Amino acid sequence: MSMNGYILVEQSLKLSGTVDLIGAKNAVLPIMAASILTQGKSTFYSVPDSSDVHEMITLLESLGAKIFFDKKENILIIDTVNINKSEVTQEVMDKMRASILVMGPLLARFRKTRVALPGGCLIGARPIDLHLKGFEKLGANITRDNNYFYASINQDKKDQQIVLEYPSVGATENLIMFSVLQKGTTNILNAALEPEVLDFIQVLQKMGAKIEFDIPATIKITGVDNLKPIEHKIIPDRLEAGTLLLAAAITGGEISLPNAIPSDMDLFLEKLKQMGHKIEIGFNNSNGIKLIATNNPKATDIKTCPYPGFPTDLQSPMMAALCLAQGESKAEETVFENRLMHVKELEKMGAQIKTKNSKAIVSGVDLLYGTQVIASDIRASAALVIAGLAAEGKTEVLGIHHWRRGYDKMENKLKKLGAKIKVVEV
Repeated sequence: MSMNGYILVEQSLKLSGTVDLIGAKNAVLPIMAASILTQGKSTFYSVPDSSDVHEMITLLESLGAKIFFDKKENILIIDTVNINKSEVTQEVMDKMRASILVMGPLLARFRKTRVALPGGCLIGARPIDLHLKGFEKLGANITRDNNYFYASINQDKKDQQIVLEYPSVGATENLIMFSVLQKGTTNILNAALEPEVLDFIQVLQKMGAKIEFDIPATIKITGVDNLKPIEHKIIPDRLEAGTLLLAAAITGGEISLPNAIPSDMDLFLEKLKQMGHKIEIGFNNSNGIKLIATNNPKATDIKTCPYPGFPTDLQSPMMAALCLAQGESKAEETVFENRLMHVKELEKMGAQIKTKNSKAIVSGVDLLYGTQVIASDIRASAALVIAGLAAEGKTEVLGIHHWRRGYDKMENKLKKLGAKIKVVEV
């Protein structure tokens, strides 16, 4: 795959049809990391063929795992019997931020680990200090040597309680993986409870971990001696669902997502309704979302927050849709400090947006115009593609590697709905 290609999007009005969602990238990455806690073969279904998944495969292989990935059927088999290393090199860690998620399971399995600082998107500092402070609170010794962190456990862990300063998804997952094989109980307060975290916890429970929930936002882990390999189907990706719903909404179309889980997307769906779009839910047992777009979308305000608030990963795609809504919309980003980098690109297309710090005011315009734009992160790539579907003329979205990192050939799903879109490799 070329890193230098671009996505060519032409105006494509009234996208319509039915699409099946792939499994959530943000669930599968920590679940892959959790396989380190077992010895044997685990099989996962509905795994997206995205470059982040391939990077995690490379990381696990570098530790000694044997992996088979059927990209056509989206089946991933991970054999962890021969994992014999507890160190991850800078080169491997640089590829993506989610690589920090192996620190907890490696520490649990080997009682020591050495990992480099992780790489990833340019969407703010995303400090890993919550992970490190958490490990220390739970009894690990951590030392830093240039870009490497060395962690070890010298004594058996006692019962512990930890309060996260912020409900970080990654820190919650890492601390759970560290705790499941430790003696005693661990309570994590102010834990993240995103749908992807709950799917990940379900995987650990299937493996034999003892994990319970308490109110408010508390996860209680009772240590066990060992965990066993499992089979599991990854939950549908609510961020892919949101992106497809917005693509249909901005083009005045109609879309059905039979396997989408509406209860994972309550606030986002509420915002689409406030814009005037018609939403039907639960036509496929309790699942399924159908959107029938209005031709006169109205402005609405969004503010990103940890789940069940408005998802930060849908802020930029939503802003693309708000550019063509009547009136003035306010958008505030509270999760990542650099997550308004798509604004200047949308402005190149004719959007009217004023920003101050982490807030944006979007004044709806009648038309957007195709031009060349640059995606700075995964969700910005989706925002610019969505804008391009409604814009007059042609839009070239550079930064294709972000699109590939976050989505499993999303261009094919959009094509199926009638979009004029193609990936041009250079």
